Amino acid sequence: MEYSNLFVTAMGIGTVFFALTSLVILTKIMSAIIGKQAAPAPVAVPPVAAAPSAAPVAKDPAMMAAISAALAEELGTDIAALRIHSIKRI
Repeated sequence: MEYSNLFVTAMGIGTVFFALTSLVILTKIMSAIIGKQAAPAPVAVPPVAAAPSAAPVAKDPAMMAAISAALAEELGTDIAALRIHSIKRI
């Protein structure tokens, strides 16, 4: 038996429509089930003292090398072309 092009197209569109409709319905059902569960009480987090942003960072050679390499890679230049005057923690 040979199927016409119109029949194949209609079956394809119908299958996709049915699958998407089923996904929407299943998503709504799962949302309703999960929404009924009680949400856990929020836990109070004590405030943390922030470090001052203008404090200079100690000049650790390994850290300076890592920052220089990252900047050179990002800027697409050679490390020798960079000159870092100061580093501040933000």
